Amino acid sequence: MKRALINVDYTYDFIADDGKLTCGAPGQAIEKAIVAITKEFIEAGDFVAFGIDAHIEGDEYHPETKLFPPHNIVGTKGLELYGELKTLYERHKDAPNVYYFNKTRYSAFAGTDLEIKLRERNIKEVYIVGVCTDICVLHTAVDAYNKGFDIVIPKNAVASFNPKGHEWALEHFEKTLGAKVI
Repeated sequence: MKRALINVDYTYDFIADDGKLTCGAPGQAIEKAIVAITKEFIEAGDFVAFGIDAHIEGDEYHPETKLFPPHNIVGTKGLELYGELKTLYERHKDAPNVYYFNKTRYSAFAGTDLEIKLRERNIKEVYIVGVCTDICVLHTAVDAYNKGFDIVIPKNAVASFNPKGHEWALEHFEKTLGAKVI
């Protein structure tokens, strides 16, 4: 079965201690796992997508403006991939199986061409990693489920600033979306 990896929002603003909407230590703790699985997928020739939250400063029409402090602002360090994932991406960004795209909603599918990229490659199974487990990872997984993809969530490669939300989402992936949580 053809598979893809979707990296969701592993950026400076979501991970660094001084990030604008950081998960801090939980996000930092999954760095090695995210880098390892991303490297594995790239080297195997599997499709690797980086769906990264990107916002325009002062966008009064975006719904997140009322919910969260400004984060992942286009043109700032906050939007950059974090740590070793950034280094890995920079080494492989021109590979034909690596695809980086900005997203403006929680789901990596909402308003993007991700589904088209997956379908044209005949991909049936998506692995989803990143942050936050109970926000952007969750909404990406729900859309993947609704679009008929098989879902795998490596639990050592997802994190949130909300421990209860993280645990709830892991159970929801398995019990409600039929995902494999590994």
